[in-house]
Amino acid sequence: MALFVYKAVTPAGETLEGRMEAISAEEVIAKVQDAGNIPLSASLADAAAGPGLGNLLRKQDMTPKQVAAFTDQLATLMGAGQPLDRALQILLDLPESEKAKRLISRVRDQVREGSPLSDALEQQHGAFNRLYINMIRAGEVGGTLERTLRRLAEYMERSQQLRSSIVSALIYPVILALAVLGAIFMLLTFVVPQFVPMFEDIGMELPGITKIVLLLGNFLTGWWWLLIAGVVALSVWFQRQMAQVDTRRVWDQRLLKAGLFGTLYMRMETAKLTRTLGTLLQSGVPLLSALAIARNVLSNVVLAEAVEAASEMVKTGDGLAWALGQQKQFPKMALQMVAVGEESGELDTMLLKVADVYDGETRATIDRLLAALTPILTLVMAVAVGFIMMALLLPIMSIMSNVGG
Repeated sequence: MALFVYKAVTPAGETLEGRMEAISAEEVIAKVQDAGNIPLSASLADAAAGPGLGNLLRKQDMTPKQVAAFTDQLATLMGAGQPLDRALQILLDLPESEKAKRLISRVRDQVREGSPLSDALEQQHGAFNRLYINMIRAGEVGGTLERTLRRLAEYMERSQQLRSSIVSALIYPVILALAVLGAIFMLLTFVVPQFVPMFEDIGMELPGITKIVLLLGNFLTGWWWLLIAGVVALSVWFQRQMAQVDTRRVWDQRLLKAGLFGTLYMRMETAKLTRTLGTLLQSGVPLLSALAIARNVLSNVVLAEAVEAASEMVKTGDGLAWALGQQKQFPKMALQMVAVGEESGELDTMLLKVADVYDGETRATIDRLLAALTPILTLVMAVAVGFIMMALLLPIMSIMSNVGG
């Protein structure tokens, strides 16, 4: 027997963490389920201390895109009347990746041996996240697995559409930004040093901006590795700081108040929360359990803590919209729409509508920002190149004027 650590959600929405001796993670999950709780994770106590280098470098057997395709295809086959094990057998021939085929084969074998689909997915080395597995588990309990798979496929498709639109819109600005930095670096490391011997031979007092440009050129030419080392060290320090809860809380609070970017960040997190909640509720997960699961989806600690506080208020009988409103974090329009959903008895549908609204606003805002970013980057490059060229030309012009005089 080995020692496992586990996390679970009670029917009341409380998060449980504990340790249990068992033969396997499957046994831990089964015992947690038998106690009436929803398991979130179960892993060896040694592995829970932190991810090793092997885990960080190991490539997932299925990419998010492949998981979305698998979910959609499985829902289609089950909707056509195919039994689960037969549907999984058919799906074996669809993925191009050998790793994905082996993963589906393992899932099929475990299902044929009598394991629920959720437990089979649980054992696939993190290829399926906690939200995915818990929704499958809720669909199995409620007898609505095929419908749950369709909702999951829609959820993943919407999330990927937003991510893809953002990535596509960022491609040109990123290329332009790299071109700007590359042009400046080339000027400072290859062009500027060519003028140094000439200025030394002249022996005249150089203008201030020329001295600055020459210093930058010398630094990048001889100490470029120090710049890279500084960036790496700063990145490591920042990651360690973000690992501390108090520091992360302060940082996340500042992000939420960062003007236009804070508003955009809030919209993205609100859409993520409401889409997750709406999808979970439609799949039959109780509200308190859905809140406990959904808060783990949020990347912002402040908002996650606000959802947790709201969950405590919902336990005492308060409405979800009112409880979230008391946290003073979420947009008023979203809260009003949630309140309408509660009053009409269609909370799950309204939560998904809120997500659609904020996804649309996020795309529109990002498009406007990126449209403004292109001319800004062009202007920055023009100013930087002009500054460098002016710094090089000023001494030459001074010499020419002295000679002419």
